[in-house]
Amino acid sequence: MGLHRRIVAATVSVVALLLLQMAPAVAAHRRPAESMSYNVYLGGDLAPVLAAQTLPQAVAAATGVYLQVVGTDFAARAESIADEIGATQPTLIGLQEVSLWRTDTPADGPATPAEVVTFDFLEILLDTLDDRGLHYEAVSVVENFDGEVPTALGFDARLTDRDVILARTDLRKSRLKLSKPLAGHYENNLVIESPALGQLEILRGWSSIDAKVRGKKYRFVNTHLEAFSPAAQVAQAQELLDGPADARIPVVLVGDFNSAADGSTTPTYQMLIDDGFTDAWSQARPGEPGYTCCQAADLRNATSLLDERIDLVLFRGAGFRADGADVVGDEPADRTASGLWPSDHAGVFSELSF
Repeated sequence: MGLHRRIVAATVSVVALLLLQMAPAVAAHRRPAESMSYNVYLGGDLAPVLAAQTLPQAVAAATGVYLQVVGTDFAARAESIADEIGATQPTLIGLQEVSLWRTDTPADGPATPAEVVTFDFLEILLDTLDDRGLHYEAVSVVENFDGEVPTALGFDARLTDRDVILARTDLRKSRLKLSKPLAGHYENNLVIESPALGQLEILRGWSSIDAKVRGKKYRFVNTHLEAFSPAAQVAQAQELLDGPADARIPVVLVGDFNSAADGSTTPTYQMLIDDGFTDAWSQARPGEPGYTCCQAADLRNATSLLDERIDLVLFRGAGFRADGADVVGDEPADRTASGLWPSDHAGVFSELSF
């Protein structure tokens, strides 16, 4: 080898060594903002209740829904969901359908509000996380649709739908500081004229929290957009963009958007992208399907039925990037001992940093 080639080779080797030595230092300057979105499933299919033509039909359907909620056993499913959270340990988590089920005896419909708690999904999940030594708390909660219907079981069943942001509490304040918890409802909601139950507004909303990670501030927004009315969904997405997502600081936007990322259902996904948001999954796992919806209503289908990607982690703001992404709760090994999927949705986790 000539002298010139030896000098060039030596120079390249030194540069490569320096780059290898610098890589951990560069990575250390990245500020992690690991994020997750998970629709944990209310436990039953409400469609038969909403479609009932008579009160007896509504009572029969509500009885079926409540029994389905019992059968889909959120306490067992919470174990699987907690396993996924423990494996990834996101800084912030956006949860949807964090249901509160209450009963009231005798069955008299909404005349006497049901207050006896039978299943509090939030309390169950937080207790399950705590049992694993995982330190999370609810930092922003929005209560959405609230409905109560008589059942043939001798009591009313009342569902309160909630979307919740969880935050890790074991991070030192020098690493994570939280402020400005906010929540609100959309003005545009699906209204159903039920022959059996009257006019029902399917109230939906959003929640947010401002986070500061090692001096870098961003807003974390969680939502669940309308599934059964494209017009209402698009209007809600616009309210979201004009409201909590309209911030001078970077924004992480997570949720169940009910809009397929391949554009095959509603225009909502593209609206969000056109407004400047980046899809973490598309950046970290380009070309991979990443399906998140949906399993059977009883969660007992033997083979996964996930065939569309509607649960998203999006971000906007200088310096943000997705270093990795994963779908969680979608493998047969994630099912409970009795064979239940953790939810009718899979969760989506992203390693964000800036």
